[in-house]
Amino acid sequence: MKLRNGAEYIESLRKIHPIIYYKGKRIEDVTRHPATAPHVRAAAMTYALASSKEYRDLATATSHLTGRTISRFTHVHQNVEDLIKKIKLLRVLGQKTGTCFQRCVGHDGINATYSVAYEIDQKYGTDYFERFKEWLTHIQDENLMVVGAMTDPKGDRSKSPAEQADPDQYVHIVERRDDGIIIRGAKLHMTGGVNSHEILVMPTTAMNEPSRDYAVICALPVNAPGVTMIFGRQASDDRRDKMERIDAGTRAFGTVGGEAVIAFEDVFVPTERIFMDGQTEFTPAIVYRFAAHHRANYGACKTGLMDVLIGAVSYLTQIQGTAKASHVRDKTTEMIHLCETLYSSSIACSAEGWPTPSGAYMVDTMLANVCKQNVTRLHFEVARLAVDLAGGFIATLPSQYDLESEDVGHLVKKYFSGVEGIPYKHRIKIARLIEAMTGGTALVESMHGAGSPQAQRVMILREGNLDKKIKLAKALVGIPLKSGTPRIRK
Repeated sequence: MKLRNGAEYIESLRKIHPIIYYKGKRIEDVTRHPATAPHVRAAAMTYALASSKEYRDLATATSHLTGRTISRFTHVHQNVEDLIKKIKLLRVLGQKTGTCFQRCVGHDGINATYSVAYEIDQKYGTDYFERFKEWLTHIQDENLMVVGAMTDPKGDRSKSPAEQADPDQYVHIVERRDDGIIIRGAKLHMTGGVNSHEILVMPTTAMNEPSRDYAVICALPVNAPGVTMIFGRQASDDRRDKMERIDAGTRAFGTVGGEAVIAFEDVFVPTERIFMDGQTEFTPAIVYRFAAHHRANYGACKTGLMDVLIGAVSYLTQIQGTAKASHVRDKTTEMIHLCETLYSSSIACSAEGWPTPSGAYMVDTMLANVCKQNVTRLHFEVARLAVDLAGGFIATLPSQYDLESEDVGHLVKKYFSGVEGIPYKHRIKIARLIEAMTGGTALVESMHGAGSPQAQRVMILREGNLDKKIKLAKALVGIPLKSGTPRIRK
């Protein structure tokens, strides 16, 4: 791997100069700008663990394409063990950063595209699969970070891509040339986009034949001509941008993944980087497989975050002298129970993985959707219990400037002290961490990342196999299996 550690990853970003805007001004260096630097450091942890003796087995893999050691975030899952190791790695990374470390989306896009490109070739005799393997070998050898770009603006959601008044509401091909294609449109909420090296563009929904120009999978560098990114606002980002030192955890790694709009304004993509062009019947598969892989992740990365949050709240109750109270112990127990319940969902859908025709392994899609549906509930309940135990002062703490003020600093120190012998700064820092992890952007991402809750419910019902369940009930009570559903008279 060319990029062997976090420092080399950070240095690589300083050389590519993509066009990025934040609050109306261009960011010249994402590794140093206060809005983006924390997210760079969080992603750098994925590189650091790969060079760590303790975590190397989880963070690296052997490429089935070259036999060389690669980052697990560039690996195509070859068996159930790969799926489970990924889950274990994501929980560790959540524990190490307390936030999103951003490489999952690209990893899931790689795995979904690998299997779908193979199946397109099998049907049409195209060479998308070979192109993709060549591109992926480059990604693996260089150890590049890929942003998986799936979510389009969608415009009028009651209409298909081809029916939109503004055709750019979905990324689409505007010109086909002998040497490649020109694309136009945008992708929203792109986690880690500003600190990635490559963009993997994928369709965001199932498409019909009139929308064939929107059925495109391709890859391009983040600094390709015509690509512009706009970095999103986040909760308390002004406080972070001013680098208040008491916001220790969030200042180091950010509050969530660092989402951006990626606009494509007549961007050229060469033929060798095109992996789908118009094969609309395969758009459901790419969306379905990507979503399943990504939803499986949430029961791992979010439990890593919950581990940190539970630890922070437990320490705060020690500082405040309430740790031994029966209701505190009971609520802490409930937080741990919810955390491990969620983690078991990720492990389960990985353990039930299966091989696609390409050889790449898929998670169990039903269990992956159940996993993400659990995230939209259990993470919020853990956060609610954390706020309950922490107390209201996590939202009303004075600032770093008050703490350092000659006029009122002594009052902050005096009245925010807790149990004797524990520094007042510990209480303030831990409270700021809890505030960041239970409010604003972080929980919104838990709810809507990898698809909003209704998307999982649709898939759960679709895969629930109600016909089989009806047959089970009939068989148990002796009703003939071929008996139909009775008519209901109006």
